[in-house]
Amino acid sequence: MLERFKRHVLESGLLDFNKNYLLAISAGIDSVALAHLLRQCNASFGLIHCNFRLRGADSDGDESFVRKLAGEFGISVEVKHFDALAYKESHGVSTQMAARDLRYNWFEKLLGEGRADAILLAHHAGDQVETVLLNLLRGTGIEGAYGMADRRGGFIRPLLPFSREEIADFVRAEGIEWREDCTNEQSDYKRNYLRNEVLPLIGRHFFGASEALMGSFARIKDTGQAFFHLWEAWKTTHIRQEEGLEMLEISQIINLPGRSSMLYYWLRSYGFHFAQVGEVLDAMDRGSVGVHFVSGDYLLNLDRSHLLLGSIPKELEPISLDRHEVYFELDGRGYDVLTVSAEGLVLDRSAGHAMLDKDSLSFPLTIRSWQEGDRFRPLGMKQFKKVSDFLIDLKVPLIRKQQVRVLCSDGEIAWIIGYRVDDRFKVGSYTRKVLYLKAKGKHV
Repeated sequence: MLERFKRHVLESGLLDFNKNYLLAISAGIDSVALAHLLRQCNASFGLIHCNFRLRGADSDGDESFVRKLAGEFGISVEVKHFDALAYKESHGVSTQMAARDLRYNWFEKLLGEGRADAILLAHHAGDQVETVLLNLLRGTGIEGAYGMADRRGGFIRPLLPFSREEIADFVRAEGIEWREDCTNEQSDYKRNYLRNEVLPLIGRHFFGASEALMGSFARIKDTGQAFFHLWEAWKTTHIRQEEGLEMLEISQIINLPGRSSMLYYWLRSYGFHFAQVGEVLDAMDRGSVGVHFVSGDYLLNLDRSHLLLGSIPKELEPISLDRHEVYFELDGRGYDVLTVSAEGLVLDRSAGHAMLDKDSLSFPLTIRSWQEGDRFRPLGMKQFKKVSDFLIDLKVPLIRKQQVRVLCSDGEIAWIIGYRVDDRFKVGSYTRKVLYLKAKGKHV
C-alpha cells in the first residue's frame, strides 16, 4: 500500500513532501494508518487531536495514545478539548454535528494562523460511499453524488481511493497499534447504520459492491460536471439582466429537456428549493400569468412571456425635495432636477423623465412608494384613475409594480415615476417655469 499511496499523492499533486502539514488524528485505524504512511514517506507533519469528552476514560485514552505516538515519531502534537454537549444544547444540533462544527472551526483557525500548508484528513473509500448514499437519501441531487473532494480549500484527503480493507491489511502487515472507538459498532447514527447494517447486506448479495458504487459515483460526477459546463453556457445565452431584474423567456424553458434542473440551478442561489421549481413549471404549463413565488428577499414573477426574478423592494423612506433641489437618487438611479424657461421649450415626452409646471407644485415635494387606493389623472385625461388600474392596463408585471414610486405635491400625485405625469401638473400654454426631472442613465 505504501508504494501505491506514494504514487497516488505525488502523481495527483495532492501532497508535496517538502511542505508542512497537520494531520487530524483520532487514534482510530484510518488516521493512525495515514500517520504511518506519511512517516514512511518522510513527510513533514504534526498531529492535531480533538477530545470532545463524550466517552469519558476512552476519550482520554485516545488523547494519551496520540500524545504517545507523536513522541515516538518525534513530531509536534496539539490537543484541543471541547465541551461538545454544551455546544449541542446551545446550538440545537445533533451530537455529531456539534463535534463536526467544533472540529472544523478549530481547523480553520489553525489554517488562518498559517500553522500549516494544509490539514490532512483520513477519509477513505468506504467513508466516501457512506457520504454519497447519505447525501442521496437527503435528496441532494446530482451534486450529492460528488461526495467528498480529495482537496478543498486547505483540506486534503489522501486516502479516498483506498478501501477500509486495504487500510486494515496495511495496519496488520506493519504491526501498527491503534484504538477502536466502541461507538462505531453502534448503529444509532445514520452513518453507522449504513456502515454496519446496510452496506454489509449489499456486499453479501453484490460482489464488489463498494467498488462498483465508487465507479458509478465517479461517472455521475463527471456527467454532472459536463452538465454544469453546458448549463453555464445556456444561462449566459438565455438569462438576461435588465434594470435590477433577471429575465428568462418562457419559450426557452417550457419545452426544454431537463427543464426542472435548468430552472432549479438558476433559482437555487436565491434560496428557492426544488419543490418550488415544480410549482413554477406547473403554473407555467397552466398559463397562470401574474402568479408569483417568494424565497426570502427574492420574488419570481410569472409574466406573459418571461419569468422575472428580483429582490423584493423594501418600503421606501419618503424623500423630500425642496424648491432648490438639483439632484436626487432613487433606487440606484440618479436624477437631475432642473428649472428651465417654458419659452421655446421642446417637450421631453420620455416616460423616464418628467416636465411639470413648477408654479402648480407645492414644495417640498415628496417621493414615496405607491399605495393601494392612490389615484391620479393620467396625462390627457379628465377623470381620475387608480394607480393599480393604470399599472394593470399597462400590463406592468407584479415584480415591477412593487418597484413603482410616485412624486407627490401636497399629497397629490404629480408623476408616477417612469410612467406618466398627472394632467393637473402638465406643462401648458400658461406655464412660465418648468421643473425638469431627468434620469441619468440606467443606474448610478
